[in-house]
Amino acid sequence: MVPILLCSAIALAIILERFWSLRRKSVVPPGLGVEVREWAHTRRLDPAHIEALRTNSPLGELLAAALSVRHRPREIIKERVEDTGRHVVHRLERFLNTLGTIALISPLLGLLGTVFGLIKMFLAVMMSGVGDPMKMAGGIGEALVCTAAGLVVAIPAYAFHRYFRGKVTDLVDEMERQVFLLTDELTATVELAPQGAAPRVARAAAQAV
Repeated sequence: MVPILLCSAIALAIILERFWSLRRKSVVPPGLGVEVREWAHTRRLDPAHIEALRTNSPLGELLAAALSVRHRPREIIKERVEDTGRHVVHRLERFLNTLGTIALISPLLGLLGTVFGLIKMFLAVMMSGVGDPMKMAGGIGEALVCTAAGLVVAIPAYAFHRYFRGKVTDLVDEMERQVFLLTDELTATVELAPQGAAPRVARAAAQAV
């Protein structure tokens, strides 16, 4: 029972932490994508804006990654966003593998406790006989408590594991949509830039290389 109780405490802590960390308004702040696209449209993209955006939220970090290479070709922007996105998704999925492991091993721990309990009971029967049926029934009941406890921990852990996996997928889809919209805006801004701005863009790209 001690390992099962320990797993239940860890699972509860992970569930509460993930509920707090995966709030939609903290991962994908409402209106942030529109605001950043307005920055790109009006060319208000100074380093201070980009750095503040990078520390704003996971979505802000992805948008800042795209803005940091905005003068490069679209393929380069996509690669930079993908590289940053892998780190962002890893943080969003933090502790979920642990929660899944708890959901997997809790029933096994319960079954192991039941087996140990039954072995202990049968050893006692071998030593003292079966003179007290109620004692045997009580021993079997105590052993089965371990299995029940393991299932009580495993079922909610598995359900929340699947829930958080789905939530991360939904958040990632929304962040990808916002990044695509920003990339289209950056591409349109470069294409519609005045003729005199083209050399500046080219020089900025050359310096970045």
